Amino acid sequence: MTITVRSKTDLVVPASVRRRAGIKSGDQVEFQVSGGVINIIPKLRAADDEYTPEQRRAIDARLGAARRGPYYGPFETADDAVKFMRNQVKKRKPTEK
Repeated sequence: MTITVRSKTDLVVPASVRRRAGIKSGDQVEFQVSGGVINIIPKLRAADDEYTPEQRRAIDARLGAARRGPYYGPFETADDAVKFMRNQVKKRKPTEK
């Protein structure tokens, strides 16, 4: 797409270009100029901006539980991981139906 730059107006990024780049109203963008080339880089929102404080507390609690474990692995190969998982299934007590 080609547009004409005019001296009395700001340069406008057409809506179709913004849509293809995933830039929405309220997003922040950074302009970088290098050798006559202008790059427009969308700034990603921080995760803290995406969640309410209550949601953030729930996520942090789940991440804390994941950090405490239990952990298994790392495994040398995918086959080793499959063997481990099959052994874990065998160790489980059968459930009543």
